Amino acid sequence: MQFFGGSEISPSPPTPTLSGNNNNDNNSNNDNKNINNASNMMYIFNRNGVCLLYREWNRPLHTLNPQQDYKLMFGLLFSLKSLTAKMDPTRVDKGNLGVPLLPGQGCSFHSFRTNTYKLTFMETPSGIKIILVTHPRASDLREPLKYIYNLYVEYVVKNPLYTPGTPIKCEIFNTTLDQYVRGLG
Repeated sequence: MQFFGGSEISPSPPTPTLSGNNNNDNNSNNDNKNINNASNMMYIFNRNGVCLLYREWNRPLHTLNPQQDYKLMFGLLFSLKSLTAKMDPTRVDKGNLGVPLLPGQGCSFHSFRTNTYKLTFMETPSGIKIILVTHPRASDLREPLKYIYNLYVEYVVKNPLYTPGTPIKCEIFNTTLDQYVRGLG
């Protein structure tokens, strides 16, 4: 059983496009041609903050060792989730800032954008967190994240050789994921 969608992986996954407000910019067409791959990197964390998968496709600068990078990303997600829940205008009981929330509780965020990248985030009811870092002009990536989660369910969760909570080493998942993410650009 899959969480998002039907019983099988869709043969035609969603393909977002780059978007932007550069209609008056003469270089906007050239910029689109120079973007080889809109996806820079992806993380998959379990509910305990263990990085199950980290993939890079286009990351020009490495500033941290991998363990520091995972901790920083998970900390960022934890802080943003806590902050958005605390600022939720629809809830009377806000709880304490920094107290973990169950998946689906409170207000949540889907993405944020800087001048150099866009981070898109999805958390499943089981606590799996999928983060995709892309070009800042990438469009809404919630549907592609759902598709990636469906790949995860189909090739990792249903794999009898996979031990939950361990890094993902499923070759068919990695290959299918690479092909799909490279096609997003």
